[in-house]
Amino acid sequence: MDWSKFLGKNWRKIVLFLCDALGFMAIAVFGLGVTHLVDVFPKIAMENYWKGALILFVILFVTRWLWGVYDMVWRFTSTKANLYIVLSDLSTTIVTVLLFALLGLSSEDWAYGLIVALNALFSLSIRFVYRLLYKRKHVQNAKPTAGLNVAIVGAEQLGILLLNELKCNPKSQSNPVLFIDKDQTKIGGEIAGVPVFDEADAGGIIDKYNVAEIIIALPDLSSEELNRLYQYYAGFGCKVKVYDTPAFESGDPNEAKKRIVREFQIEDLLCRNPLSINDEESFRYYTDKTVLVTGGGGSIGSELCRQVAKCHPKRLIIFDIYENNAYDIQQELTRKYGADLDLRVEIGSVRDRARLECIFANYRPQVVFHAAAHKHVPLMEQSGCEAIKNNVIGTYNTADMAEKYGVEKFILVSTDKAVNPTNIMGASKRLCEMVIQCRTDSRTNFAAVRFGNVLGSNGSVIPLFKKQIAMGGPITITDKRIIRYFMTIPEASQLVMQAGAMAQKGELFVLDMGKPVKIYDLAVNMIKLSGYKPNEDIEIKEIGLRPGEKLYEELLMTTEKMEKTENDMIFIEKDAPLTRLQVESKLNALLDAVEASKMELGSKRLIEVMQAVVPTYKDPNSVNEKAAESMEMKQAEIA
Repeated sequence: MDWSKFLGKNWRKIVLFLCDALGFMAIAVFGLGVTHLVDVFPKIAMENYWKGALILFVILFVTRWLWGVYDMVWRFTSTKANLYIVLSDLSTTIVTVLLFALLGLSSEDWAYGLIVALNALFSLSIRFVYRLLYKRKHVQNAKPTAGLNVAIVGAEQLGILLLNELKCNPKSQSNPVLFIDKDQTKIGGEIAGVPVFDEADAGGIIDKYNVAEIIIALPDLSSEELNRLYQYYAGFGCKVKVYDTPAFESGDPNEAKKRIVREFQIEDLLCRNPLSINDEESFRYYTDKTVLVTGGGGSIGSELCRQVAKCHPKRLIIFDIYENNAYDIQQELTRKYGADLDLRVEIGSVRDRARLECIFANYRPQVVFHAAAHKHVPLMEQSGCEAIKNNVIGTYNTADMAEKYGVEKFILVSTDKAVNPTNIMGASKRLCEMVIQCRTDSRTNFAAVRFGNVLGSNGSVIPLFKKQIAMGGPITITDKRIIRYFMTIPEASQLVMQAGAMAQKGELFVLDMGKPVKIYDLAVNMIKLSGYKPNEDIEIKEIGLRPGEKLYEELLMTTEKMEKTENDMIFIEKDAPLTRLQVESKLNALLDAVEASKMELGSKRLIEVMQAVVPTYKDPNSVNEKAAESMEMKQAEIA
């Protein structure tokens, strides 16, 4: 054994053990002296006393070792650590009484009990003194002379944990000066020298103590309550943070996440609790399967690839027309998994049947996630033929290849814009759903997943607002009244994954997205999160609705009859599918319109045909005129 390495690693434990051992010896001598100097105590034979003391010494320190007393870092001691000393010494007493009874030393039990009690008191005291000395030397002297004054919202266990962390971390630039709470039994008192004040008096107290930063440290907050607290405290002009585990991330759900002080994210202010997915059960379906993701380099597609990679698939194939995005996700997954993931990247278009056939014939995928699509409403309104060719015909081609080569499950990524569409993009996605739903007689299980806007996806409003804020504004919104449903990229991809595991025949899965969000409120919150004042530092400017855009997306839960799934937030829409022949007829009409429009700019001719083949297609102006009467707009006003 390398004794120098061993001693270097365990010197704190050794020093602490020696201190406890010396304390034990001193107390044992003291106990013997008491028995001989104080007449009320019976005298103990010296030989029996030290024999018992030696046995007690061995039992005591073996018991402490078993309880892990010497494995604890005592400069950061806790109530649990102190309790372990008491419990270990209590165990020592019980074992000693039983053993001494067997050895005939029971007449001296009172003396050894006194030793154990005094020794426990000594051990706790020496650790307490050590902690005070450590704080005086390493923490107080290391603290900056001028740190940020911080208020902690929540004088409960979580807030106290944060207080200790901020005080004991020499690198911390935060100086906790007060607690804010609603518990009247705590208000007016102090916790570890820090006063507790009422939430109702927050404004005056924050000014009095020159608070620059507020940290919310309350457990199990709903999204609505977290939003309320943020809006309330942000109104005092302070930076507001939260002490918790990040909820909106795409990490492994089984991996323990450390609680940290972090900035608020726009996802925290959705007023909707994050979607709960049973990853372990649902994702097991993808283990040892060959999975193909079309559009695998896009926002949803790349996140699907990340989630699939965690499931230990037999092979993962990324198929995308845009090589830069495909390259980025390839490099990311290769760095993370290396040779443990059989990853293939193929460049090609879903419009190209020959290229698709090559991919399916060679790789024989068992599961296909079809995320390849054009999705930008204004661009597709101008270039509708491309929306038809890429979205509708691309879905048709990919579905055909899935059937031909015996794919087990085919999952289409759809959108809430397919519900009563008012634009070419939404109508094209509704046609994609029809292509999927009509194949109920297939050996392949087809399904579609419909959800709202995805926060942070390419081309979405969040990246646009961030760029506009970075440029000093203004933030541009089409209309102050406009509302949308939102979810995060991890939520969207996990929803698709779970739907894929549950899919049987032609289902249309929809998500209960909660309450809609006003885009104007989203802009206001993003400006606040960036440390600016809305319409003072950064202007919010209305520019008018774009072609094909409607003020609200309709509630997904109010269409046809819904059937519950095992997840309370995921439903199946029971929509009567068309026959294959009917869908073929619609596609032929569209292809004729595309051919006739190939030399035209814009999509006027195509819109007329689209209105005929998608009966729910509506004129956006007629929808917007009656928007104020809709349940969605009224719900947004209440929220």
